[in-house]
Amino acid sequence: MLTTIRQREMREGIKLNLIKIPIPPKNINEITAAFERAITPRTRLLQIAHQINLTGQITPVKAVCEMARARGVDTIVDGAHSFAQFYFKQADLNCDYFATSLHKWLFAPKGTGLLYVRREKIAKVWPLFPAEEKQKNDIRKFEEIGTHSAAPRLAIGEAILFHNGIGGKRKEARLRYLSRYWMDKLKDVPKVRFNTSFDPAQMCAIANVQIEGVEPVKIGSYLFDKHRIFTTPIIHEEFQGVRITPNVYTTLYELDRFCEIMTRIARNGLPT
Repeated sequence: MLTTIRQREMREGIKLNLIKIPIPPKNINEITAAFERAITPRTRLLQIAHQINLTGQITPVKAVCEMARARGVDTIVDGAHSFAQFYFKQADLNCDYFATSLHKWLFAPKGTGLLYVRREKIAKVWPLFPAEEKQKNDIRKFEEIGTHSAAPRLAIGEAILFHNGIGGKRKEARLRYLSRYWMDKLKDVPKVRFNTSFDPAQMCAIANVQIEGVEPVKIGSYLFDKHRIFTTPIIHEEFQGVRITPNVYTTLYELDRFCEIMTRIARNGLPT
């Protein structure tokens, strides 16, 4: 999305403003306040991630969208990580547009996704592929991408059945249990610092942790090369750490191994 908007900056002269939020915020309302401060009379569109992929930070989407709508600003919500990770309904967001990939937490094939557009907005948005005039008010005009395989689309149904078989709320509870399990084990270890809030309203399955004085890339490489533990090192201008993401199939034994290794690194550094 950022690449798309930056291209439109070059083509059409619009201006992209990025919002900075505390990492992590002491209170989730700090995020709403940051967006509110950034809105000007020239603001036309606000985009917010429902969950920030770098830290797992959950954002107060409904509050931000309602604040923006009161000022005549449309809202796009990026739900790439939130959808099928934690339970919510469309009405809980109150946004104008919502988009998500389905290969992350719904476990559908890569290349599948979902798009919601508020009904009265559909006619005002051009599809990227040509669509007939009769499709002007039809959201399916956005599905036109030429001839393509039906297999990924059919697999979405199977993924939904699997998700519903688990149950959205049960899945969320499992993911929250696993994340808090390892986070609680490491939170009091010296030199371990979290870039993710422990507030349940601000996190679910994803968390970002760092060990002071040890480079995240080196931690990630060591964990995978020596222990086959896959993590994602994050290097950002405002913070750095390792993103940890248990899934429903992750076991407590695996999390215990991870915590034991991270504790050793924090106390003794990486083995040479």
